[in-house]
Amino acid sequence: MNEAELRKTLLSYFETCFDRYESLFGCLRSDAAYFQKSISLRHPLIFYFGHTATFFVNKLLLAKLIPERINPRFEALFAVGVDEMSWDDLDEANYDWPTVAEVKAYRQQVRSAVTRVITEAPWCGPMSWDNPWWAILMGIEHELIHLETSSVLIRQHHLDCVQPQSSWLPVTAKPVDCATVPKNALVNVPAGAVTIGKGDPHADACASAGEARRYGWDNEYGVHYAEVPKFSASRMLVSNAEFLAFVDAGGYAEDRFWNEEGLGWRKFAKAMHPTFWVKQPDGWALRLMCEEVPMPWDWPVEVNCHEAAAFCVWKAEVTGMSVRLPTEDEWYRLYDLSGITPETPAQRRLSGGCSAVPVNQYAQGDFYDVVGNVWQWTCTPIYPLAGFEAHPIYDDFSIPTFDTRHNLIKGGSWISCGNEALRASRYAFRRHFFQHAGFRYVVGEAPLVPQVSHYEDDALLAQYAEFHFGQSYFDVPNFPRAVAEISLKAMQGKPMRRALDIGCAVGRTSFELAKGLPGALGFESVIGVDFSARFINLADELVRDGIVRYALTDEGSLQSFREITLDKLGFTDCAAKVAFLQGDACNLKENHREYDLVVAANLIDRLYDPAKFLDEISQRIVPGGVLVLTSPYTWLEEHTPKAQWLGGFRRDGERYTTLDALHAHLSRDFEPMGAPQDVPFVIRETARKFQHSVAQLTCWQRRA
Repeated sequence: MNEAELRKTLLSYFETCFDRYESLFGCLRSDAAYFQKSISLRHPLIFYFGHTATFFVNKLLLAKLIPERINPRFEALFAVGVDEMSWDDLDEANYDWPTVAEVKAYRQQVRSAVTRVITEAPWCGPMSWDNPWWAILMGIEHELIHLETSSVLIRQHHLDCVQPQSSWLPVTAKPVDCATVPKNALVNVPAGAVTIGKGDPHADACASAGEARRYGWDNEYGVHYAEVPKFSASRMLVSNAEFLAFVDAGGYAEDRFWNEEGLGWRKFAKAMHPTFWVKQPDGWALRLMCEEVPMPWDWPVEVNCHEAAAFCVWKAEVTGMSVRLPTEDEWYRLYDLSGITPETPAQRRLSGGCSAVPVNQYAQGDFYDVVGNVWQWTCTPIYPLAGFEAHPIYDDFSIPTFDTRHNLIKGGSWISCGNEALRASRYAFRRHFFQHAGFRYVVGEAPLVPQVSHYEDDALLAQYAEFHFGQSYFDVPNFPRAVAEISLKAMQGKPMRRALDIGCAVGRTSFELAKGLPGALGFESVIGVDFSARFINLADELVRDGIVRYALTDEGSLQSFREITLDKLGFTDCAAKVAFLQGDACNLKENHREYDLVVAANLIDRLYDPAKFLDEISQRIVPGGVLVLTSPYTWLEEHTPKAQWLGGFRRDGERYTTLDALHAHLSRDFEPMGAPQDVPFVIRETARKFQHSVAQLTCWQRRA
């Protein structure tokens, strides 16, 4: 494909995706429906309408394909979604949503910007994830994910908030008596090997073979090989009729069928039957996206992972067989034996109506619906393949899910397009999450669950964990702790309500601010914000689990292992006062205001627009509040365009330092508190290599 053909193909793919996503929201009956939550655990749909457009802007900025933001407020407000981290942790109080018309206008601006990039930006091959143009594909595939997840939220919305649309009509279900639904049966699957993974993410996709030619998320790269023992698998997906036996047997009321996590969800949700089943006076109905229809008993049941697992425990008790959900490897075994190709007929890619279809409609080898119809839950928590790398401009796509709490779903559904419909795709969701997902069951040996390393072996992440929480080197005091101590002393006699630790990395300063000086109280609330999801994830892990383990490089491939705990650090009593969020220091959300203290340690020389940060930070601090800045002033073009450097150059023939710039930018709203201080720090790289630097610390009080 030459350059002109590539641009034309990519533009068509983008426009088709962008148009289809907007058409989905035509299923909402009114503007008010955008702002009513479908379920308490997720944002209202107005967020998802804006989120995918914001994603394009944020990623194209990181890829340097566009020079500036389109709407900084929207690009902060719509930036980060919800992963259902718990069942009651979403607070909408701080969201001031724009109107639907405003978001539609914003989407048009984004459409124009992306179109200009595709048609006018300089092209340079090869196409791999190192190419800036990969960000365009990333934006398209990200929107296709949200096409599917937003359709689920529309399905979960109040029925009076939605309306049928001609382009989103379901398949017309034929009336089928429950007793006449084809009976499921087990099919023997011989032992065999499976290989998954797209290999090297840096390879030229256009020169690769098979699915490696297609866009992939970072968790698809690397390699995994497994010998799969023989097992038996259900010929069809579990139908509504087959699942009814579990419901009628009181399966939702019997605790013994549910594991601890599943039982907690069931009690929280007060679930007595599948979410999309509707009990009516004359029997069961099924909620589709925009309507309720008489129960199509021969369609696949759609449940979360907890419900699917409980059914398997019940069926094992009834049959006396070792019934369970399949592993990811076992699903790949079914795929390979079924001889599936991209042309294999299946209910996917919106090719046969906007709903599921009967479980015996699409035969694929000895099975039905190995791909398509609805996703299939597995018992495998997602894990990184050997050779995994996080993509540098989207490092929080996969890493937060490598926590044993997200199970893989396989096969795609009727709405799965693009990457979702590929063999290589590896999507995982929390086990109480609802998708267009059902399951098939297997009988076989107890599965080997892949072990996600309990030690962080990301070299940079481990370095920062040691820098914050590990031992001191060369008699240099712990830097994050020293910064917190100086900050707390600067706050003496002032209110200690709210503090913001911006550029918090893995969080030591945040904890110290909440803990306070010896014999004194710390802050009532501390928010740590960092651009890196990897750093935030480690800080959250320490709060959540009370323990973090990481692997330090000693020499070559030799490592030593560290363990840190809240208890040993002395943070057990203050951890509840600390929260960690991902964010951009140059584009903070509006709710980051009214802080008594803002600490920005070793941050300004890593920002793409440090002047903007300094000019706007006063808006975040109460009058009389304190700003603490530290930096070694290591200006590098890889982080900050040279034109944006605060200092470190000659102005009008004279030396102009960063400290000069701090006074110039801050003097309108702040007055300095004392003289600058030098604060040394040491970062361990290996057992015999260390970075020894000296940061300059300045304190500033906001004028009343």
